[in-house]
Amino acid sequence: MYTQESAHAAAATLIESIPATLQEFRCPICDRAFASHEGLRQHYAAEHPSAIVPTVVSLNLNGQQSEVLIEPHWTLQRTLQFRFGLTGTKHMCDKGVCGSCTVIMDGRAVLACTTLAIECTGKKIQTIEGIAADPKWKPLIDAYCRWDAMQCGYCTPGFLVSAKALLDKNPNPTEQECREALAGNICICGTYPRHSTAILEAALKMSGGEKQ
Repeated sequence: MYTQESAHAAAATLIESIPATLQEFRCPICDRAFASHEGLRQHYAAEHPSAIVPTVVSLNLNGQQSEVLIEPHWTLQRTLQFRFGLTGTKHMCDKGVCGSCTVIMDGRAVLACTTLAIECTGKKIQTIEGIAADPKWKPLIDAYCRWDAMQCGYCTPGFLVSAKALLDKNPNPTEQECREALAGNICICGTYPRHSTAILEAALKMSGGEKQ
């Protein structure tokens, strides 16, 4: 049975399974693999001279440093999904207007679909998987479940990430502050009123105002 505890364990396992360093460097054009980035460079020079060589980027994801091989135009959202298997950062509008791809970068909620992964070197990135794996944020997830602050659930990770970013900065927000923090997140199912209710309940529990 899939429970919140098993989801927490699955998120933690997924994060821990991401390798810190690249073991192979695969050409996205012809799918040949090389043991080093230099080998890949030489391959491009000989076989794909007009193409841009993929770049190695080191990202700090959910507290772990990890290398990834990407093409320079790849967004952070695409990199998280297709290189790290972190599918919680959703692909939806791809124009920076729906909030489904929200992640936390250096303490700020940012849109991963309009952020190039190559620009994220040296920044601390937290995804919904990192939040789910951290027991500290269980009250927030519990409150979202209790108040049914989702229907189809596709947009829910983005809302939760925005909510977490708010509570990091303001542990005791007002309802209006919750609405303002979530203003960039769109829910086609129309669950908006329940989000602020869930966040306020979680804030109360996390502050010790109510037993968890």
